[in-house]
Amino acid sequence: MSPTSTPSTRPQLAHLSAQLDDLRARGTYFRLRVLEDEQAPVCHYDGREVINLASNNYLGLCNHPKLREAAIAATEKYGVGSGAVRTIAGTMRIHMELEEKIAAFKGVEACVVFQSGFAANAGTVSSILGKEDFILSDELNHASIIDGARLSRAKIKVFRHKDVAHAEELLKEIQNEPGRKLVITDGVFSMDGDIGPVAQLCDLCDKYGAIMMVDDAHASGVLGRNGRGSVDHFGCTQRVDVQVGTLSKAIGALGGYVCGSRDLIDYLYHRARPFLFSTSHPPSVAATCIAAFDLLESEPERIERLWSNTRYFQEQLKTAGFDIGGRSTPASETPITPILIGDGRKTMDFSRALFEQGLMATGIAFPTVPEGKARIRCIMTSEHTRQQIDQALEILTATAKRLEIL
Repeated sequence: MSPTSTPSTRPQLAHLSAQLDDLRARGTYFRLRVLEDEQAPVCHYDGREVINLASNNYLGLCNHPKLREAAIAATEKYGVGSGAVRTIAGTMRIHMELEEKIAAFKGVEACVVFQSGFAANAGTVSSILGKEDFILSDELNHASIIDGARLSRAKIKVFRHKDVAHAEELLKEIQNEPGRKLVITDGVFSMDGDIGPVAQLCDLCDKYGAIMMVDDAHASGVLGRNGRGSVDHFGCTQRVDVQVGTLSKAIGALGGYVCGSRDLIDYLYHRARPFLFSTSHPPSVAATCIAAFDLLESEPERIERLWSNTRYFQEQLKTAGFDIGGRSTPASETPITPILIGDGRKTMDFSRALFEQGLMATGIAFPTVPEGKARIRCIMTSEHTRQQIDQALEILTATAKRLEIL
């Protein structure tokens, strides 16, 4: 076999090829699109200039000059890597500065930073509970919460989406059972863009003595004072025991974090497996994140622009006749704006047709969302201009009419 030839799949993995063939038959197979320049409102994927409505770069911080400067300065001072996991030799002063910065920003005692938001959720849930405990989880919570719950071996109860009454029914059923009870919700749900009932779930946790946890990945930098998240939005900072956030979306870099009491964070230092067994962030990433939190405080107009753009975009989509939630799914309340199509094949065809017309808007189908709930997920940012938004709306409307979606 020559060095450049591609090996065929061995029989031991033939079942994977069969499943890929099934995806192709359903029309939901995809290939990765490759970004060739900055993550910006207009950029180049696969050699094509497109308006980008697929990014989590809510506030445009991926490209901010101050973040670039911070990353370069930290690299020159500390090098490109930390060289170890945090508990051995990889905790640098800049890692501690970042955790202290986030804790102060969130108004809590302490914070621990993980390598990703997924690791933060999965590592925390799986470490603070055991097989004698109970987890009550919203049915649309993020996959990292689901995986963390499974890894914990706790008994899992799923309540209907944002159904506080159903959550209370489940709490009543287990209130006399031994073991701790943990209630978990997303602050903002990543596929529909609606906001979790944080305050009402806090009431339940107070009533039944349960632990309250919120995954604020898509609320960080978007909701609350200067982007402090859904917990701050509802005034529940002192009532949520475990706050999870991300450094990979509005903050513009990479990673996740958990905020809470000093004891919670010290415990995670000792027991959270992703923290214990993963090399810590490069110093450039930590420096970038510190600069981003400074910008949340000093440039609040970015969040104001984000919401102004979001309101305009969603109003225009509704006027055009698109279903952006509220009919068959929850209504979006944030910059995450789903355009509901339903059929997976039709959705992916729509996404490809939009790309050909110069619009990057990703199709989302099963298993990321339930069968029959496929959608184009659009995300607005603070950096989109009104002209770019109007052009995106024109492409969406014309393409949808051509494909008989509208």
